[in-house]
Amino acid sequence: MHNSSATLLIIDDDDVVRASLAAYLEDSGFNVLQATNGLQGLEVFEREQPDLLICDLRMPQVDGLELIRRITALGVQTPIIVVSGAGVMSDAVEALRLGAADYLIKPLEDLAVLEHSVRRALDRAQLRLENQLYRDQLEAANQELQASLSLLQEDQKAGRQVQMNMLPETPWLVDGLQFAHQIIPSLYLSGDFVDYFRLDENRVAFYLADVSGHGASSAFITVLLKFMTTRLLYESRRGGVLPPFKPSDVLVHINRSLLNCKLGKHVTMIGGIVNVQARTLTYSIGGHLPLPVLFSQGKAQYLTGRGLPVGLFDEATYQDHTIELPDSFSLTLLSDGILDLLPGDTLKEKEAQLPELISAAGGTLDGLRKAFGLAKLGEMPDDIALLVMSRNLA
Repeated sequence: MHNSSATLLIIDDDDVVRASLAAYLEDSGFNVLQATNGLQGLEVFEREQPDLLICDLRMPQVDGLELIRRITALGVQTPIIVVSGAGVMSDAVEALRLGAADYLIKPLEDLAVLEHSVRRALDRAQLRLENQLYRDQLEAANQELQASLSLLQEDQKAGRQVQMNMLPETPWLVDGLQFAHQIIPSLYLSGDFVDYFRLDENRVAFYLADVSGHGASSAFITVLLKFMTTRLLYESRRGGVLPPFKPSDVLVHINRSLLNCKLGKHVTMIGGIVNVQARTLTYSIGGHLPLPVLFSQGKAQYLTGRGLPVGLFDEATYQDHTIELPDSFSLTLLSDGILDLLPGDTLKEKEAQLPELISAAGGTLDGLRKAFGLAKLGEMPDDIALLVMSRNLA
């Protein structure tokens, strides 16, 4: 988890011990700074801001315990490991009480013990930093939700602006993938919503949601969706490492949350996770039509899948589907409002035309805008949302 090239500061008045520790840790890939006493160590610490500190307790000028007190007073969260030959229990207890990450006793017969302690302390420091970031993000999401609710009540126009601000950047490039979307509300506010974001270094998540109804009440649910997915991501990361994160789990979570809210609204959704390294897509369907359309090598076809709408049934379950993604492809997700733009008397007739239109459009969002004439739309009976994920599309 931590940076393998972290900078360490060793403070010890024993030249032999200090040099041996430094040599071992440098061989382990760390950048190592040295100081011969506590006062010099403080000066180096304030100047270089190392990621971790290793210090002795018995040192001239400023001893180890006083050093820990002064560094703690600076308000920093730098982990400190005490390596002391004193072996006095009261010193160990006091060092740990003052905030030391670990207390090791000289002589260290196996320096791998020190390396393990260093790596563990760095991992904990990184975890604290990430948890603080996630708490800040969650607080920001809560503040955004409160502001959004107030604005929706005060002014439809301001409400729409807030909703648009919650949408992700378009287009968005990440690890060779491009995400692009467009939402066209039938009223001033939309009940359709899209989002995409990085889960970790290998996984990217996305979803398209279509809330039942229109206007402010449906737009309010899209705000809740943003909040729920943000909170779920934060809660899942609280352990420090994001566990296996399945789209079906997200649909179950949102289904339960909407039922508990008792707002009388349900959502049809498509959620997916792309494993960039494995080049796979795992997705789950929550009562949504039309199904996603995969375009590759000039051909377009629907993905398979089915499931109940989200927020209607207590015991609803959802299934994950996994496919391998081609080197060059686009995946198009659409809300059912798009079907109103297609000729035909039945749903089957309308859906049959979509893959052909996507093929003709080259699988791109710009091509779909032209194919559906989105720039010339008048008043629409339903919201329309389009989300296109693509890679290496010519």
